[in-house]
Amino acid sequence: RLSGMQKQILALYRGFLRSARTKSPEERSRIEATVSSEFRRNASLVDRKNFLHIEYLLRRGKKQLDQLKSPDTVGLTSLSIDGSAQKR
Repeated sequence: RLSGMQKQILALYRGFLRSARTKSPEERSRIEATVSSEFRRNASLVDRKNFLHIEYLLRRGKKQLDQLKSPDTVGLTSLSIDGSAQKR
């Protein structure tokens, strides 16, 4: 069974993939690759018990998804933020 937060994260991931379908084929593949690598990177870097940081990443992801849904947005880039909340 998945926790509520895990369900939110999966829904966010699926939302990014759905939004990528509305973009050009070249940009779609770039968006999908960026989203996949960012989710995997954060899954390996962030401690599973650090709920504050996970909630922060969820909020940031939702804002990015809202921007991606805009018809004016044509692409997505990766932004690396060095935080002390990561695994050591």
